Amino acid sequence: MAEFTVNTTRFDPYKNFKFRVKWDGKYVAGISKVTGLKRTTEVVKHREGGDPSSSRKSPGRTEYEAITLERGVTHDTEFEKWANKVWNYGNGLGQEVSLQDFSKDLQIEIYNETGQKVLAYHVYRCWVSEWQILPDLDANANAVAIQHIKLENEGWERDEQTLEPAAPSFTNPAT
Repeated sequence: MAEFTVNTTRFDPYKNFKFRVKWDGKYVAGISKVTGLKRTTEVVKHREGGDPSSSRKSPGRTEYEAITLERGVTHDTEFEKWANKVWNYGNGLGQEVSLQDFSKDLQIEIYNETGQKVLAYHVYRCWVSEWQILPDLDANANAVAIQHIKLENEGWERDEQTLEPAAPSFTNPAT
């Protein structure tokens, strides 16, 4: 069976370095890393007294792992604004949390080598559980300063509206 339904001659999977993240209808600037989407379903074991020495297994609660977004430090304040909705020290007693809009949905989009969107996932009810505004600073290092947010979430699903695109046609300008 072909791994790709539209581009049947393609045999290699999509790469992991072409992606974008969107929330509030806008793409977030400078995201360089997104940790994987992972869910785990607990196993519930059950055995009746007259059963053989093995137990039966059935699915239990499902948990979705937190997602971490990383990007280089810039003047863009989107990470900070969102993190401050969960906890803002300067707001005063009783007003540190914005219960109205501290969680939001986001979309993770994956692109092929030619820049066509090939996959998208909706991640629901995310909120910032960890916010690192600056990394360790080291005068002897040769690296980009990276900040990150860790997002708790209540689940994700594939965007079924994003379909495999047709292969782009290329023409030779010399002909």
